[in-house]
Amino acid sequence: MITLTDFLIVSAALFCIGLYMIITKHNAIQILIGIELMLNAAILNMVAFGKFDRITNGGQIFALFAIVLAAATTAVALAIILNVYKKYRTIDPGKINNLKDK
Repeated sequence: MITLTDFLIVSAALFCIGLYMIITKHNAIQILIGIELMLNAAILNMVAFGKFDRITNGGQIFALFAIVLAAATTAVALAIILNVYKKYRTIDPGKINNLKDK
């Protein structure tokens, strides 16, 4: 039987991998993937706690809203990354130092 602790260990591992990707990568797409991993870890926690709650399905409902919001924010982030690439020809956040038009 899978226990709540097993879910929390997997979620913590996902969160740590996502945090490591955000800290070490110099590519906007890889940073976005790290953010998504961290968000998936939070969603896994919500579903796990909802599964072991037995009274309400609050965890699953919050997870559903989080998935919808993650899809919307990913679409917006990719649109921003494409526009930045079109202007600067790079997606390295360290090389983009001026976002204002002159």
